[in-house]
Amino acid sequence: MRPVKLLTAAVFALAGLIFVTSFSTAKGTNIRTDDSLLKLSDLTRQRSEKNQELEKSTGLVRKDVDALARRDDGSTKAEDEKLGVLEKAAGTQKLTGQGLTVTLNDAPPGATANPGYPKPHPNDLVIHQQDLQAVVNAMWEGGAQGIRIMDQRLISTSAVRCVGNTLILQGRVYSPPYTVTAVGDRGRLKKSLAASPALKNYQLYVQAYGLGWKVDEHEAMTLPGYSGTVDLHYAKPVQQ
Repeated sequence: MRPVKLLTAAVFALAGLIFVTSFSTAKGTNIRTDDSLLKLSDLTRQRSEKNQELEKSTGLVRKDVDALARRDDGSTKAEDEKLGVLEKAAGTQKLTGQGLTVTLNDAPPGATANPGYPKPHPNDLVIHQQDLQAVVNAMWEGGAQGIRIMDQRLISTSAVRCVGNTLILQGRVYSPPYTVTAVGDRGRLKKSLAASPALKNYQLYVQAYGLGWKVDEHEAMTLPGYSGTVDLHYAKPVQQ
């Protein structure tokens, strides 16, 4: 029985040491609920704001570099015009024209099913990644010359991703309502939105549970150029 007594004494001694260490670290505060600890949501928000600042500074530097390159490369006027067309198509230059904005939003707090519809699941009451992607796809199919989600221009490498009902786009985080704006022929854009099977399904949830859907037309508007980095970090050119 002696070894058991020694083991028991050791366990109590270790527990006492942990208690003293914890008390010394906490200094009288509750470690689990200490407000000084940075919440994950706060860290995400701070990182998003930092990315926004870096994006702006990157855009300014790239404009300076492009201006210097054009001054010193000895290209002809025709070549400069061709480059401008390519930059516009790539989304790095501002774009002006007629267009429209689609706004998507979660259902109102406490929303219930309208008569004739089943009781909603929590996932039925929020905007999902597939909803935003459906709007973007329909706009491209409708001949959009350029698209912006919230305050960011989309380019060929842009990815629309959602975590829960939070949008993560090009290193920045957004919450609903979400706005998707396109420059292009308004009639074609509206027709394409109406013909989208995915958006027809979304409209059922608008009717059933009150998800937000709004389309605003613009006679003239300007989309800013994409100001982030355009370098590919993983793709490599094929060797000829």
